[in-house]
Parts: sequence; structure tokens; C-alpha cells
Amino acid sequence: MGKPETTFKVGAVRASIFRNVIASNGKMVPLPKVVIEVRYKDKTGQWKGTNSLSLNDLPKAILALQKAFEYLMEHKQPEQGESPEMGS
Repeated sequence: MGKPETTFKVGAVRASIFRNVIASNGKMVPLPKVVIEVRYKDKTGQWKGTNSLSLNDLPKAILALQKAFEYLMEHKQPEQGESPEMGS
């Protein structure tokens, strides 16, 4: 996986946005994906990531995902070859 387009951090929780481009019916379609991760240090002090959330991580994940959703709604990308909607 490449570098994320952007990342929203709330405490140790991160919501990272990636955009993959797929071919669909002869058109190139950007397909946004959001990856949620919790960062922590292991016993040796090395940074690790997990997608397993504790009870205390849930409100942070909700906020990070809300920020990711708002970003995606503001940065919609039309299908390649399609004109952007007027007045949106």
C-alpha cells in the first residue's frame, strides 16, 4: 500500500485515506478507502499498529472516521471523463 492521501489522528487512533483507481465499464473510477489503525509501543519500545480497538479507542475512532468522511465529501473526485456536478 502506498502513502495515504491524508491521515486524521485522534490520540493513538488514525484514519488514513487512500484512493485506488479501478477500471469499471471502460472508465477509470477513483475508489476511496479508509484504513483505521491504533498505534502503540510494544514491550521493546517499537511502534506497532493494530486494527483491534479497545473500549477507550472507540470514541477516538468515531471522531477520526467522522473527519475522514467529511474530508471525502469535500474532496469528491468525479469519474475520469465525467464533468463535475454543477452547484454541488
